[in-house]
Amino acid sequence: MTGEALLSVSDLRLQHRQAGILLDGVSLTVKRGQILGVVGESGSGKSLTGLSVLGLQPQGQLSGTLRFDGEDLTRFSSRDWRRFRGRRAAMIFQDPMTAFLPVRRIGPQIVEQIRVHTALSHQAARERVVSLLGRMGVPSPEQTAQRFPHELSGGLRQRAMIAMALSCDPELLIADEPTTALDVTVQTQILTLLKEIGAREASVMLITHDMGVVAQSCTDVAVLYAGVVIETGPVAEVLQAPLHPYTKALLRAIPPMTGSRPERLPVIDGVPPSPDTRPVGCVFAPRCPQVTPDCAIRPPMRGEGAHRAACVLVP
Repeated sequence: MTGEALLSVSDLRLQHRQAGILLDGVSLTVKRGQILGVVGESGSGKSLTGLSVLGLQPQGQLSGTLRFDGEDLTRFSSRDWRRFRGRRAAMIFQDPMTAFLPVRRIGPQIVEQIRVHTALSHQAARERVVSLLGRMGVPSPEQTAQRFPHELSGGLRQRAMIAMALSCDPELLIADEPTTALDVTVQTQILTLLKEIGAREASVMLITHDMGVVAQSCTDVAVLYAGVVIETGPVAEVLQAPLHPYTKALLRAIPPMTGSRPERLPVIDGVPPSPDTRPVGCVFAPRCPQVTPDCAIRPPMRGEGAHRAACVLVP
């Protein structure tokens, strides 16, 4: 039912033996029929969180809770993961050129996934591929299915990747920067597709660094910084009245659409910490203009209702 938790991530931690702590207590929930935006600077742990949901994270010590429709994903065997990926949860990878095998045509790659997870015949799977490509707005879908990845434009490859992700009707779709490097027109078309998918078929985790994409497409948002979720809530509340200084700084850095043109855009001083040099307390404290002595201790999530932030300034 819409509104029930489909994916629950609680205190997810990933420590790499050489790189250090990559995820440090990530907690978020994706409800049925929801499009959750996961935002933050590059290196904040957005893609790693999505990969961890599919058991594709880099080797390291993973702890915490990953529950999908009541099942504990951390207890999955290799066979369980093979059945889960593509069938119940699927991912639109950031670069479809590298996600598709370059030496195989688009159509057969999607057919293979359908045959692995369903009982459809080869002919029925081929017909489904053509139907999906057409539904994604791909012109001449039968001909496109017989092309190699390098023969398609970036927008068409992205649509083919979405078709592949949807080919087995997954319950959760993880979209990792699905509009990166695409022109504005194609970006709008793909975001419209994702909104339709979230409204009619699957829950969506939309990973992005673009607040405009979040405002246009998502129902809720989780803000990550240095492998920590520092603010969550409904999109309208987070964007109109952000609680955490980091979220406020991200929104200030967006170029204004109206008024006079600023001589210089606001920037966030400093850089995110590397995994092996994490602050002891609040991870944003070294860059925060409102830092206090209380920030020496990691703050818990605070706030009223669904809008909460990990900051001592939140009452």
